[in-house]
Amino acid sequence: MSEDSALTLLLASPRGFCAGVDRAIQIVEQALERYGSPVYVRHEIVHNKHVVNRLKAMGAVFVKELDECPDDRPVVFSAHGVPKHVPAEAARRDMLYVDATCPLVSKVHVEAERHHRNGKEILLIGHAGHPEVIGTMGQLPEGAIHLIETVEDAAAFTPDDPENIAFVTQTTLSVDDTEEIVAALQARFPAMAAPHKEDICYATTNRQQAVKAIGESADLVLVVGAPNSSNSVRLVEVAKRAGAKDAHLVQKAQDVDWAWFDGAVRVGISAGASAPEELVEDLIAAIAGRYTVRIEEVSVAKEDVVFKLPREVA
Repeated sequence: MSEDSALTLLLASPRGFCAGVDRAIQIVEQALERYGSPVYVRHEIVHNKHVVNRLKAMGAVFVKELDECPDDRPVVFSAHGVPKHVPAEAARRDMLYVDATCPLVSKVHVEAERHHRNGKEILLIGHAGHPEVIGTMGQLPEGAIHLIETVEDAAAFTPDDPENIAFVTQTTLSVDDTEEIVAALQARFPAMAAPHKEDICYATTNRQQAVKAIGESADLVLVVGAPNSSNSVRLVEVAKRAGAKDAHLVQKAQDVDWAWFDGAVRVGISAGASAPEELVEDLIAAIAGRYTVRIEEVSVAKEDVVFKLPREVA
């Protein structure tokens, strides 16, 4: 490949780790340092195998439920948040637990509780089965929150009192899809209370904006992230919607099908909020091993958000 026909790599910025993910990983690392191993972690701390395997090697033990943890070892709750009964059970067993829930997810929990106290019927826009949705719905009694996944759900929902409803959202949704659902609900229920500030987190929004910026002119967009990572899967959808001819989610460089590159001149690269930068670097190195590359950084925002660690590990 001649220099004239060099592959242009469009690097989306921001990409990769957000402040909530960074904090959650640090919590596990600090817990291991302070309390020694093993430290138990309920569910994947963040949705990334690479991160989970590195923490396992340091002495973290990942479990599905609290009943798999002994009483005398620390347990960390994942960044996605947990239903209320989980910390209540840990306290009942007198366990040392550290809550690594992202502060922006906790904000949604507080909002939902406030609406419930005020007697409102609550709608949660999100994806069924996602740990964050399970955690948010688990803040309130059964039936207090209704899940809305699509515009069709918004059209079909019948409230007890249309004048007395409120909505919150999962923090990692597609900004555009969520706007459509909210618009459909607001058209039906003009009195519906909205969040004071956008529930979709700054990092999700910024990463989607950056992918839009690279997707417009890209032949191919590769997003580094896990298939169970909501924000990563959304980035692939956003790239296609923005105009990318093709887009794929890859967990690591070895997942690339080089046939995707046939005829590609401009290739966009991004990473979900739980994907470490070293995986992006590996991907770039793999591409550079096969093609002459020219790298162009496409930046839409600067991020300087940092969340404090909980006192148990600070």
